[in-house]
Amino acid sequence: MALVEGYRHGEPCWADLQTPDVAAAMDFYGRLFGWTFQDFPTPDGRSYAQAFIRGRLVATIAPQSPLQLQAGTSAKWNVYFAAADAADVLEEAAHAGGAAEFGPETVGDTGVLGFLAPPGGGTTGIWQAGSHYGSQLFNEPGALAWAELFTPEPQAAVGFFQQLFGHEVTEYPQDDGGSYSTLLVDGNEVAGIIPADEGDEADWQIYFGTADVAAAAAAVQAAGGEVLVEPDERPADGSLATIRDPQGGVLNLIQTAA
Repeated sequence: MALVEGYRHGEPCWADLQTPDVAAAMDFYGRLFGWTFQDFPTPDGRSYAQAFIRGRLVATIAPQSPLQLQAGTSAKWNVYFAAADAADVLEEAAHAGGAAEFGPETVGDTGVLGFLAPPGGGTTGIWQAGSHYGSQLFNEPGALAWAELFTPEPQAAVGFFQQLFGHEVTEYPQDDGGSYSTLLVDGNEVAGIIPADEGDEADWQIYFGTADVAAAAAAVQAAGGEVLVEPDERPADGSLATIRDPQGGVLNLIQTAA
């Protein structure tokens, strides 16, 4: 998929990074993905950066809140699902067995923001488009390509997203007796849900595309990051790797065509 001009209700549409050091994150991800940046001031005198590929907006790097900084919280990537009406989705979250965590909050003329969690956990962003609808590129090198939720309550999470967004679901049986579920919008798979290992907390795994996963993994190490899972060649899915940036933000890489 090349240029995207909008997202349907229930599709992942955006990802951003909250980090204790915006400048350092810009340096790292600029070297990794070839992103260019535009800085914008925040009300508290700091700044956030919009990231671009070929002039197309693909992500934001934002400063952590003062409370996060005080607690020494690691950087974290967030994923957002497009919502036709963020307030309605957040209100429905409790009825679907989950919880609304934040919002709705109107962000100027750009859109309406919220955060919710399905049963079992896993903070999920909600975005109602205004002038900003999400990533202008999808499933390309340097852009958001996939997201999957690891959760101790996978079937409850599946039902939660079905109730909020009307997702169709495909189940893929796994060798361990579990199941990998995919959420679909208009017949297209848009996100995955996976049983978490015992004792693990729910969390979203976010994937960005790269033309060469092995080369990107080498670039991660050269830029001061860490490769947590080395590139894995999978005939069906292409090559995958998991990385951690110098401020602790974990991200997955997946091979995509340029």
